[in-house]
Amino acid sequence: MRRLEGEFAAELALVRPGLSARYAAALPGARAAVLGRLWRGLLYEPLPGLKAAGPARLLLADGRELTGRERRPYDLGEEPALWLDGRPHTHPAELLAALRLPCTDRLIEDLDHSVASMALSRAGASPPPGDTPEDHEQSVVDGHPYHPGCRNRPGVSVAEQLAYMPEHRPTVALDLLALPLRDCLVSGPWPASLVDGDRLLLPVHPWQTRHVLPALGLRPHVTGAIRARPLMSVRTLAPLGGGPHLKTAFTTRMTSGVRDISPGSVRDCVPLSSLLTTLSARCGGGLRIARYLSGAAGLVNGEHSADLSCMLREPTPGKGPVLPVAAVTRAMAHDPAAWLAAFARLALTDTLGMLALGVALEAHGQNLLVALGEDGLPYRLIYRDLADVRISPARLARNGIESPPVSARLLSDDPAVLHAKLFGSLAGTTFGSLVALFGQRDRAVERRLWAIVAAAAREAFEALPDTPDVRADRNALFGERIVVKAHLVARLDGAPPGDSWTGQPNFLGGRQGT
Repeated sequence: MRRLEGEFAAELALVRPGLSARYAAALPGARAAVLGRLWRGLLYEPLPGLKAAGPARLLLADGRELTGRERRPYDLGEEPALWLDGRPHTHPAELLAALRLPCTDRLIEDLDHSVASMALSRAGASPPPGDTPEDHEQSVVDGHPYHPGCRNRPGVSVAEQLAYMPEHRPTVALDLLALPLRDCLVSGPWPASLVDGDRLLLPVHPWQTRHVLPALGLRPHVTGAIRARPLMSVRTLAPLGGGPHLKTAFTTRMTSGVRDISPGSVRDCVPLSSLLTTLSARCGGGLRIARYLSGAAGLVNGEHSADLSCMLREPTPGKGPVLPVAAVTRAMAHDPAAWLAAFARLALTDTLGMLALGVALEAHGQNLLVALGEDGLPYRLIYRDLADVRISPARLARNGIESPPVSARLLSDDPAVLHAKLFGSLAGTTFGSLVALFGQRDRAVERRLWAIVAAAAREAFEALPDTPDVRADRNALFGERIVVKAHLVARLDGAPPGDSWTGQPNFLGGRQGT
């Protein structure tokens, strides 16, 4: 047992001793799950000191050899061991340390956190009590299907994970912070129920109250005021009494991003919602946008702060089961080919239409929700969390649409940026994980599933105007390689902030795309 795993075990024995045996039993599987994600990254990301020497073999700069099972970039599942010069390694952090690659100290720490937290998640997880959207949100136990830091949660104790993380199915009591209304940045109509005279009442996550507010010299006006259930993103919660979902600041790094809310996101949330709703309607209205209704940020040292912020989002709409794509299971698709065909038609028609008009969505399994009909097949998609879209002012202008007043970081006319944002998330993550889920490494079945996706893409393109933009989009989606996020590279010591990118084989490309 590595040091961090032992620390988790010791704290768990104090706060929830009944889970100790389950935690210990979950550790080998958690190590294998994170090791599988690490192996994918080592095979397909441009890490210094590694060179591919075959589909399941890597050479290190010092001549050593790392081998494992053949793993395609979309494959899911655990890797029980990888072999470094013939010696098996079962722990991802231990293996990465043994590789002695440059600039990986921070990444090794991430892997240790991810293993310990995933074991805790698996130990505390329980079957969903019902069929509500929140039940489905909380059913995702292992996190991101391809990110080795899928359960990286530094700064969040064992007790806090049990109390706040969605897979443990808690109810979280949000606090209210009273701030001078005149000093707050407010976007959209802030609800009257969260105003007290000349003060704005800002919903605050209790983790933020404990760890961030004291350093700012602040304390809540009311503690435990809003009882809510956390959704997949942890800091977004659905109030038990209904109404808008509350996206709160949770200023620590989880997976690989700090979960605060920038003042720019607060300013952008309402105009972004308006733009995407307009574009969706122009595409036929098949994609429902979960709009932000309002947002607010308070002042710290004379500037609006990402630590004191909250946004209010429309609750999940739809009749029948509505769930994030990341929560889809094999049991939900009695006919996987029919399920994937229905989903692909919806997803590609909607997202390629939006792209042609000028917006690239980050359509991964957390942001994209699917509504299922009585026959169990997808009949509508819902898109949420708008802060990472990319907008092309030039494309909007060519379609007679005015560019909204949003942060410059969201704007790009570079087709490569737009294609990476949409295709990296949709083809590289969403379709990849579904094909892997339904195909289970039967390569013949997987080829048929990819062919279904390719056919839906061709059908979607044929329905769009034959413009230079659409032709460029088609060529990129059906190229031999596709650009995706490089999760390991982004966490190397000294890596620049923000996303890193790499190319990987595109299973919609080549013969399958023609």
